[in-house]
Amino acid sequence: MSDSVAAPSRPQPGLRIILFGLAITMLLAMLDNTIVGTALPRIIGDLRGDPAHLSWVVTAYVLGSTVSTPIWGKVGDLYGRKGIFITSVLIFLGGSALCGLAGEFGSATVSGMTQLIAFRAIQGLGAGGLLVGVLAIIGDLVPPRERGRYQGMFAAIMAAAMIAGPLTGGFLTDNLSWRWAFYINLPLGGVALFLLVTRMHLPKFRSEHRIDWWGAGLLSVGVTALVLITTWGGNEYAWLSPQILGLAALGVLCIGVFLVLERRVPEPILPLYVFANRNFTLVTVIGFLLGLAMFGSVTFLPLYQQTVQGASATNSGLLLLPMMAASLVTSIVIGQAITRTGRYRIFPIAGGVLMAVGMLLLAQLDAHTSKTTSALYMAVLGTGMGFLMQTTMLIAQNSVDPRDMGVASSTSAFFRNIGGSVGVSIFGAIFANRLSHELTSRLGAETAGRFSGGQGSRLDPAALDQIPAPVRESLLASVAGATSSIFVWATVFAVAVPVLAWFVTEVPLRSAADLRDAGAEQRGVLTGAD
Repeated sequence: MSDSVAAPSRPQPGLRIILFGLAITMLLAMLDNTIVGTALPRIIGDLRGDPAHLSWVVTAYVLGSTVSTPIWGKVGDLYGRKGIFITSVLIFLGGSALCGLAGEFGSATVSGMTQLIAFRAIQGLGAGGLLVGVLAIIGDLVPPRERGRYQGMFAAIMAAAMIAGPLTGGFLTDNLSWRWAFYINLPLGGVALFLLVTRMHLPKFRSEHRIDWWGAGLLSVGVTALVLITTWGGNEYAWLSPQILGLAALGVLCIGVFLVLERRVPEPILPLYVFANRNFTLVTVIGFLLGLAMFGSVTFLPLYQQTVQGASATNSGLLLLPMMAASLVTSIVIGQAITRTGRYRIFPIAGGVLMAVGMLLLAQLDAHTSKTTSALYMAVLGTGMGFLMQTTMLIAQNSVDPRDMGVASSTSAFFRNIGGSVGVSIFGAIFANRLSHELTSRLGAETAGRFSGGQGSRLDPAALDQIPAPVRESLLASVAGATSSIFVWATVFAVAVPVLAWFVTEVPLRSAADLRDAGAEQRGVLTGAD
């Protein structure tokens, strides 16, 4: 059951205010996917973290949002979205405050880096509710046929967050502290809470339905085991070690039992029947690959820019601008084109091709690549992202019954997030291993250990000038080689996207009348100023 009907084709002023509040919350969730990137080198230096654990600052956030996304989506479908959505905002803001305080608790047994990783997981739990809540509420309020105009707006917000994230993170890191990369969420979240609490008047429902907690638990454990395998395998532990084999067995067991359970429970946390629709299945897999290739690889670009290209934290954010601006412009144009024509199949195909080309170009990065050249490479990748980001969600929502809008949104977001989580873990392991190999071959095992081992502060860009020139040149070449290897592997995953998109079929987008007819039987009525 949902808590609203489709909005009329010409939105009322109250709807605009609600959409503005939702836009802020989406900005919060997307901002923290990117704002930490330019601060990571400074965080490692300040908290004396191990570069091998760099990816966990991102992975913990993505993993937290991933495992919680299906739960938030299902709970919102069953009991109405407003209270659930507000709860997710509060959890996110609490996690943000704790992240900003990481390392300030003075624990003798828990390092500041460990604290930050744990608090990022809490922040991610709330972010999962933000993402799926925004997508599901928009899916209820605005029909697919008319959603292009709003799709462009929210795609612009996502792209703006990708631009503002690195810039804001870099500026705050250079001028205040990396901690303000998290504190900045608090005033923005306060504005969003005020608007949504006072203006989003959605009816409440009393329901006797039960949440599939067993399914949620099994899925969470299985996904976590998978991420730990990709993170620890070949890095912390050998691939055939008891720890990795045990995690593999646990993951297979949990996912297997989960699939059996979901066919039997009356209210599954992840209904398997939605995968009977071919378009939905295809774009879900595409979303997984998009998250894996994009988030997994782009996470490491600021480290390359700050160490190899000598950019400050702020300037490394500016250097990402070509990619984000290309994504922004493309998303807006594609959204308007879908609204005008109602056709969409060609866009994920073209986006997949451009994304693969962009990844292949970035695989050419080395210690001598100019900032202009890398900017052109990133612009190609950003254009491909603009074709894919919102189009895949639109196809997913249009492929299911309106009553399953929350499930479709959460499932699509879940697989994109898990792709990002797995990607960051895989590429983090690739980066750490390649960096260690490059340093050992150039400097010898003893010297290499000083940079790829526990003394992560030696990779702090601020400390590079203190390193002897021959060692510094070898270090920069090693970081460039490790970064290039990430994009080589990302290209392998990216080429599968246009192949899968080719099999998507063109299905007419639903209109407002279609959703009103379905909503008359299945939905509550949107009240108040809306």
